[in-house]
Amino acid sequence: MKNILVPVNAFSSGVTNLRYAVNLASISGAKVYLVNTYKEFSRVGGLTKVNQLIVEDSEELLDKVVAEVDTKGVEVTSISLKGDPFEGIKRVSEQLGVDLLILSPQSIEIVDEVYLGKITGKIVKQTDIPILIVPKDYIFRKIEVILLAFKNGRISHPEVLEPLQQLAQVFSAKINLLQVKTPDMAHEDHSVDPALMSLKNIFKETENATVFQGILEHFQSNNPDLLCVFRRKRGFFQKLWEKNAILKKDFHTTKPLLVLKGQD
Repeated sequence: MKNILVPVNAFSSGVTNLRYAVNLASISGAKVYLVNTYKEFSRVGGLTKVNQLIVEDSEELLDKVVAEVDTKGVEVTSISLKGDPFEGIKRVSEQLGVDLLILSPQSIEIVDEVYLGKITGKIVKQTDIPILIVPKDYIFRKIEVILLAFKNGRISHPEVLEPLQQLAQVFSAKINLLQVKTPDMAHEDHSVDPALMSLKNIFKETENATVFQGILEHFQSNNPDLLCVFRRKRGFFQKLWEKNAILKKDFHTTKPLLVLKGQD
């Protein structure tokens, strides 16, 4: 884990996420990049000064967030980008070789019934970069137990597990596996890849109507510091990914959520 990207659209969530990134980087040795995207108006109609103010506001937001956080000697680079938030984050991630994105569940507005807002949901849905979603006002703490919940136990490539393995190694954390078998599962999906089983501290099978219900049933007994899931085009989150926003009634967690790219 060498490069962590923290997109910022609001001061409070930016501070929370940068603190988490800095604490993680201080242990792992990663660099941290803080990015804010902005949209300019057309230069027609004498809006040049307005655009300049927009740029200044973007840079000021980044400066305020960095000033609020003890960076613990971690290298933090601020980047102000013009354009669409999703495209900007995707572009800079490719340029910098980002291997972890740290996001807020919602980029700006906090809507009680929504877990993932449209921008965060779109990033999770359409990027292959591992994503760590940090709850609002969450305070960084040592990760001791990671709960990896899944339905389909097959893995297309073992390297998709690397971010999980790296986090577990950094914190000397235990990984508990929870396979949730649902009524709509194909028989071939019941098997669990040896690469997954090799990670386990504990392996548990459960039968529930949905993966979310399985997580809720076994969350307290595992008491994880981090929840991990796969983003697949089929299986877990299949219905959730039909739209970018995700409602709390369909899925939510009060702990940080690591989303890994699973098989398609």
